[in-house]
Amino acid sequence: MSARYQFTGSTAVAISASIESGIRTDALPPGTTLPPVRALATELGVSPATVARAYQELRQRGLLATAGRHGTRVRPRPPVAARRSALRPPPLPGARDLSRGEPDPLLLPPLGPHLAALAADAGAPVGYSHAGVLPELAEAARARLAADGVPAGELTLTGGALDGIERLLGAHLRPGDAVAVEDPGWANLLDLVAALGLRPIGVPLDDEGPLVAGVASALAAGARALVVTSRAQNPTGAAVSAARAEELRNLLADRPDLLLIEDDHAAELAGVPLHPLAGATRSWAFLRSVSKPFGPDLRLAVLVGDETTVARVAGRTRVGAGWVSTVLQRLVLALWRDPAVAELVRRAGESYDRRREGLLAALAEHGLTAHGRSGINVWLPVADETSALTALRDAGWAVAPGALYRIAAAPALRVTISSLTSTDLPDLAAALAGATRPTPPPGFAA
Repeated sequence: MSARYQFTGSTAVAISASIESGIRTDALPPGTTLPPVRALATELGVSPATVARAYQELRQRGLLATAGRHGTRVRPRPPVAARRSALRPPPLPGARDLSRGEPDPLLLPPLGPHLAALAADAGAPVGYSHAGVLPELAEAARARLAADGVPAGELTLTGGALDGIERLLGAHLRPGDAVAVEDPGWANLLDLVAALGLRPIGVPLDDEGPLVAGVASALAAGARALVVTSRAQNPTGAAVSAARAEELRNLLADRPDLLLIEDDHAAELAGVPLHPLAGATRSWAFLRSVSKPFGPDLRLAVLVGDETTVARVAGRTRVGAGWVSTVLQRLVLALWRDPAVAELVRRAGESYDRRREGLLAALAEHGLTAHGRSGINVWLPVADETSALTALRDAGWAVAPGALYRIAAAPALRVTISSLTSTDLPDLAAALAGATRPTPPPGFAA
């Protein structure tokens, strides 16, 4: 038991909230033994029955497990997790922050004109009985997906890509089930898998996407779902190639029971073609968010898939959030229909490509091999993340440690290129080279 954690509360609800807070902040890490019921009751000045109810509630939610004579422990993989992004070291004052993984605000389309147009033509308020997916938005979304070879018969909306993945996993899987995820992979997804009480199985990848042997190994280990990033994979920039897509389709054809989830979050910003896996299994879903091309505050993603999968997600939405705001839907539709916005997004994608490829080339000049086939991040393998981060900090740069994105993958750094300019590249590449190959301290003089 952690001697530093102070339990609080005078009711079962308050005590359970205190314990959950400790688990969430990692003050009570997995495997921690909690005090015996009577001991904690004495410490808090409450009845043993009150503490017992708190422990029971947390056991029912999957946070705690009773291990007989060994007492009550925090589950090895509790369905509450500290956010990996919160573990990112804060940049020093004045440092260039390349750790956030966000698009360049200067390259996002301005929303003001379209918001003004919506305000001028607001129409009658939408009530509960008429809310849902706007037919005109669904039609436009299907056309955009069809242009990329994605079958889009059944369609619904979610509040972003991660919201869609959460609803998909929650509708198909139960705590303890295994999920195959890319390794290294999206930190928020790894947090989500932990929060749902699911068991992640890391799948190695290269620049062309998940390795077929890695997926096969995850399936053999019992994975009931597979999450694949189509393009601009975070953090490596990988993009599924045509050859890799065909290999994966052939492998997945023998697994009709598997839930296949594809995340195309970069969408219009991606500088490489889409090679979807949609339909390779009986249960599948394809998600396309609008956040990266049009703005992170636009919490909307289009979700298409087989009839049963889409119906499950739509049904869970109706009993929860209800629907994605029709005001937001109308705004996204207006952005899609505006040729000037399409041109801005196209130019933004080209700008990201130049910045990313420029950094890869500058690193190559220093003899460093990094990865970044698409998207806004570059993945640079290193021998020691901590020493590299420290050296970069001293040089005035902040990047993300690879540990936030890894399960079993080798150490690396993630560098977000969205705010870089061409004049930044030589200095940044030199700093990265110095950080990954630091000058050894001088030896003793003879």
